[in-house]
Amino acid sequence: MITRLSRDVHRQRIHNRIRRRIAGTSERPRLAVFRSLKHIYAQLIDDTKGHTIVSASSHEKGSPIGNGGNLAGAKALGKLIAERATAKGVKKVVFDRGGYLYHGRVKAVAEAAREAGLEF
Repeated sequence: MITRLSRDVHRQRIHNRIRRRIAGTSERPRLAVFRSLKHIYAQLIDDTKGHTIVSASSHEKGSPIGNGGNLAGAKALGKLIAERATAKGVKKVVFDRGGYLYHGRVKAVAEAAREAGLEF
């Protein structure tokens, strides 16, 4: 009998496979993206120390992003995370798509972050 994995379990497996290769350092932190149906989240993570340097989400109270479930919200999040990163002195990052396809909202976050000054 063949069992079918749920979408989230499948995404987690892909994410674990990606994470074996990439890791964030203090010089080049990992830009991790997580999306849900309503919101989108991004973090800059230093994996050597195990802490988050900067984070942004559409779920924050008083967030200028608004709805994170669409492309406009994802672009606003990419711009916001890049602004917060440059304020902390971070220019170069490693992009972690979180097991999602590089398409749609995940791609919009990445492109907006690049346009706002992050290099990856």
